[in-house]
Amino acid sequence: MTQLSWIGLGNMGRGMVKNLVEKGNLDKPIIIYNRTKKRADDLAAKLDQKVVVASTVEEAVQSSDVIFTCVGDDAAINDTIDTALKQNVKGKLFVDCSTVHPDTTDALGKRITEAGAEFVASPVFGAPAMADNGQLVCVLAGPKSSIERMKPYTENVIARANIEFPDQRYGHATLLKVIGNTFIVNMVETLAEGHTVAEKSGLGSANLHKFIETMFPGPYVAYSNRMQQGDYYKREEPLFAVDLARKDVGHALNLAKESGAKMRNLEAIEQHLVDVKEHQGEKGDIAGIYGAVRKESGLNFEV
Repeated sequence: MTQLSWIGLGNMGRGMVKNLVEKGNLDKPIIIYNRTKKRADDLAAKLDQKVVVASTVEEAVQSSDVIFTCVGDDAAINDTIDTALKQNVKGKLFVDCSTVHPDTTDALGKRITEAGAEFVASPVFGAPAMADNGQLVCVLAGPKSSIERMKPYTENVIARANIEFPDQRYGHATLLKVIGNTFIVNMVETLAEGHTVAEKSGLGSANLHKFIETMFPGPYVAYSNRMQQGDYYKREEPLFAVDLARKDVGHALNLAKESGAKMRNLEAIEQHLVDVKEHQGEKGDIAGIYGAVRKESGLNFEV
């Protein structure tokens, strides 16, 4: 019987835990831990006590065979793993779903395996709604045997598909994730600019949206709706927090620089994210790029 634990309950983590409980064929409740305990308690109540709330990282790791982590940034995952490795972890499997710098991921793998445990890097692509519905895409990197050990919890459980890099460096998973996330922020920037020009030129956002629905179904339509409806500034809790977006863009720009490449679009996006942060603070969402583009074009941040 395998005991799972989950550390980090952001928008994505909560959805993944829900699907592990509902579709993971587990024989034990999942042990969950979050720095803000109320979030873990609320999830436990929602899942009919099919999870057990731990009070510390050490408690979550101690009794577990497989430990999933999904936290906000590089500092948080380093702190989490450093805490976990203060005890005997020999034979345990750590799976990190966080979006961090590839060098951070490689360093995690080194520390974890030197402590006698296994490691799989497993960042995920998808929005919180996709996490809730088990429709994420997992990117798996590490020893093939370790990937096989954790795959039963991916396809048809938390994910609709996997992208696998067996026996490749752990950082390849987060390298793909960081580059992949630039496609998302570029999509948001393109939509923001398009809707702003449509409004200022007299075409109107509603007419542009018809084109988007016809040509680019899926995420484009979802973000276009969020922009038109003002969802990007009305939310109490962002779907994709501006601070996380800035972290991802920063990693991408650093990787491009280290590789001798340029990502000119990201340089403009980075400034728009700074503007979102200044206007909305921690409530800022990546879709708030629309507000930033509107503001620099002489319109109100809010629609």
